[in-house]
Amino acid sequence: MERVVVTGLGTINPLGSDVSSSWEAAKEGRNGIDFIERLDSENIGVHIAGEVKDFDFTSYFGRKQKKRLDRFVQFALKATDEAVKDADIDFETLDTTRIGVFYGSGIGGLETIAREEDKARQKGHHRISPFFIPMAIINLAAGNIAIRYNLKGKATASVTACASATNSIGDAFVAIRDGYLDAAVSGGSEASLTPLGLSGFRVMQALSRSDDPNTASKPFDKDRDGFVMGEGAATLMLESLSHARKRGAKIYAEITGYASTCDAHHITSPDEEGRGAYRCMQGAIEDARLLKTDIDYINAHGTSTPLNDKIESKAIKALFEDHAEKLSVSSNKSMVGHLLGASGALESLFTVLSLKEGVILPTINLKTPDPECALDFVPGSMRESPIKAAMTNSFGFGGHNASLIFEKWRDQE
Repeated sequence: MERVVVTGLGTINPLGSDVSSSWEAAKEGRNGIDFIERLDSENIGVHIAGEVKDFDFTSYFGRKQKKRLDRFVQFALKATDEAVKDADIDFETLDTTRIGVFYGSGIGGLETIAREEDKARQKGHHRISPFFIPMAIINLAAGNIAIRYNLKGKATASVTACASATNSIGDAFVAIRDGYLDAAVSGGSEASLTPLGLSGFRVMQALSRSDDPNTASKPFDKDRDGFVMGEGAATLMLESLSHARKRGAKIYAEITGYASTCDAHHITSPDEEGRGAYRCMQGAIEDARLLKTDIDYINAHGTSTPLNDKIESKAIKALFEDHAEKLSVSSNKSMVGHLLGASGALESLFTVLSLKEGVILPTINLKTPDPECALDFVPGSMRESPIKAAMTNSFGFGGHNASLIFEKWRDQE
């Protein structure tokens, strides 16, 4: 089996339009949630979100190309372009039949679907765009990435709600580890801050009712009342260690474990005992050939919903037992909101940088800890810590669970 390493990173999210600005903002515990600007939210009943701002997509893609790409694909291509440049990888010199794309989304081109449906009703169905289908379908983030870089290995898109990106990264890891590919672009993208998307989550009572962007997303807080929607994308360039070494690539971290399970319990609610999450985390640790006591940090799913935070905490305490008291656990969603199908990609990116720099990002807005959660959630500000192994969790509607384990890269090994 091949060892698998991370050699490139890219992102666009509510904290920044690149890795550097996003990472610095996250370390400062900055809040990326604000009042929505792209659309009139007055009649929706949702006024705040983790929105991507201050990025000119037209200048980046060109007006013609931008019109043919849904916002979630634009995010995916932007994040991937940064990751490819960061990895300093020249695909023209490599066997691209051995390089794949694993890129997920929970919802895909919702903005395009809603717009074209409105156009069909108002002007007739013959007036919808001929690009409607390739703009809307979820696999076209992966497809456009593959076309842009001429990548001819397996190209696929996991669609497992909020676990989509984590499953995509995990599946890429397995394909490289088992020798099917030499490298892969992996990650996820989401752009569902539309009237339809916001209203859908609001009427099912999943969103926070707060209109205060500075306090609405508060994972593990006793007064939490729902998540705040976010948008964006993150890309990780994965390579086999032998492939990375052959081309002299820099290495951020090693990915060593992955597991995916299903609660098979309810369409939206997690299993009350956290059994699916427990088995998923346990499976990832076993896949990495580690002990539970080897894990130093968990980048939690931590949505700020009453059920998720309580059940994820219960599963962590049940699995790690006494070691749970020594774990650091934090939620990036306190700063960026919930990026849905892209959340696991951004959280994986931040976990990789946490390992590299020896810092743990904070859970901001945590003022009144929920006694039913009762773990070390790193409240308020980041913490310096020489972490060696970290886990990131993602749990999605439908009972989908996914966990990844990253380890600090050591040059001498």
